[in-house]
Amino acid sequence: MLKREEITRERIESIIKEIRKQGPFEALTHEEREANRQNFLKQHPPEDDLWVFGYGSLIWNPAFYFEESQTARLYGYHRSFCLHLTIGRGSHEKPGLMLALDHGGSCNGIAFRIAAEKVDAETEILWMREMISGAYLPRIVNLKMKDKTAQGLVFVINREHSRYRENLNLDKKAEMIANGEGILGTCREYLENTIKDLDQIQVKDQYLHKLLQKIHSKE
Repeated sequence: MLKREEITRERIESIIKEIRKQGPFEALTHEEREANRQNFLKQHPPEDDLWVFGYGSLIWNPAFYFEESQTARLYGYHRSFCLHLTIGRGSHEKPGLMLALDHGGSCNGIAFRIAAEKVDAETEILWMREMISGAYLPRIVNLKMKDKTAQGLVFVINREHSRYRENLNLDKKAEMIANGEGILGTCREYLENTIKDLDQIQVKDQYLHKLLQKIHSKE
């Protein structure tokens, strides 16, 4: 589990340094990451709260401060294990796959509301967590909640990034998820935790369940 107090510039730089001892790893500099965040904040009125959409580990381990959360639906993107992983829950010895949002379809998840006065501090945490390598792109999207639609922030896959994997079949994905492991744990645990928390909000993602069934079938 990621802890808020562990998400610091120094820790991120230390992790990248250690990963690069094992092999090449594409990463943003602190200055590039911060410039990206500031460009996003220019699009967000400073007096407004910020909704953030979680579809994977943000659901069960947000690690940032928020005022409330609601189930939400995002149109135009779907959950996909399409991000090659050699950091976090993967390594060069045991590479894995991570969820991302890819183009097309729709996705149910959780929207978290960050108070306006905390947006700067909390997006700094989010950018250090989600934008280590530039494999994600921050986007402003419409989030459909129970009683309203609101604009919010979501991180979607960067299809131009070297870690993007578009054409893996379900068997290969299941194999990589079953074997992926790094300093934060295993990819299988990540999949199981995501399924568990989605089930709790009555979202049964068939794609995720099929992947877990394939893993079980090979045991």
